[in-house]
Amino acid sequence: MGLFKNPSHGTLTMSNLKEKLFEHLRDQVYCKLGVSKIHGIGVYALRDIPKGTAPLKSMVTNKEIRFSRIELKKVPSSVRKHLSAFCLVEKGRVFVAEIGMNAVNISTYLNHSKEPNLYFNDDGVLIAMYDIARGDELTIDYDISFDDEHFFDEDGA
Repeated sequence: MGLFKNPSHGTLTMSNLKEKLFEHLRDQVYCKLGVSKIHGIGVYALRDIPKGTAPLKSMVTNKEIRFSRIELKKVPSSVRKHLSAFCLVEKGRVFVAEIGMNAVNISTYLNHSKEPNLYFNDDGVLIAMYDIARGDELTIDYDISFDDEHFFDEDGA
C-alpha cells in the first residue's frame, strides 16, 4: 500500500486517504463555481447548506504567504494585477495562498453583497449565516470581511 504526505493530514496510507476523501465528499462538499448574476464567476450551493455550516471547508490548507509589493516587482505585471484582484492586499502586503495561483480556492470567487449569507468567524472560517438553499449564490460583505470600503461600478466590477 502506498503512502501519501499531506501537510494537513500527515502521512496517510492510500486506504486512509481514500476514506478521508470519501468523508470530505459526503460531509463537506457544498459548493461549485458558476456564472454569477452579480459579477463574473460566483460560488453556488450544490445542496442545501444549514445555518452554522462551514461550506467551503477544504482538504487543502488555506494558509497564506505575505509578500511586499517590492518583493513582487520581479513578477510579471499581468501576474501582479491578477494577485491584486484575487488576493488580500493590506498595508502594502499581498497575501498569496500557499497552494499558489494555479490551484483554486473557490472562496476567491465569493461576490460582494450588502445582504451576505456567509461571514468570517473569529478563526477566519466562512460560516453560513442562515440556511442557504441549493442553487443560491454564496456571498460575503467585502466591507465587513476586509475592514475596508469597496466601490463598484454599475456592472459590479
